[in-house]
Amino acid sequence: MNASKRLKTCKNGHSFYKSSDCLTCPECEKERKPTNNFLDKLVAPARRALESNGITTLEQLSTYSEKEVLRFHGLGKTTIPILSQLLEENNLTFKQ
Repeated sequence: MNASKRLKTCKNGHSFYKSSDCLTCPECEKERKPTNNFLDKLVAPARRALESNGITTLEQLSTYSEKEVLRFHGLGKTTIPILSQLLEENNLTFKQ
């Protein structure tokens, strides 16, 4: 095990190693990952970025421009093509 990683325990009792001060438990993240909507197609940081901004549906996402979405902490340029495709598949687009 890397010496810089510290053993942490989350509030649900899962033990995990992290080298940063991040308190996000990998096991809890796996358990809360959605399985029945567009958020399950995204990596955890992008999913959390949308959720923390109140976006849980594609309809809600379509009220934002790409530029606005890119300002969300945790969401990068590589996520935009995925979101664009998901919007298009549902006859929606980013706000112009």
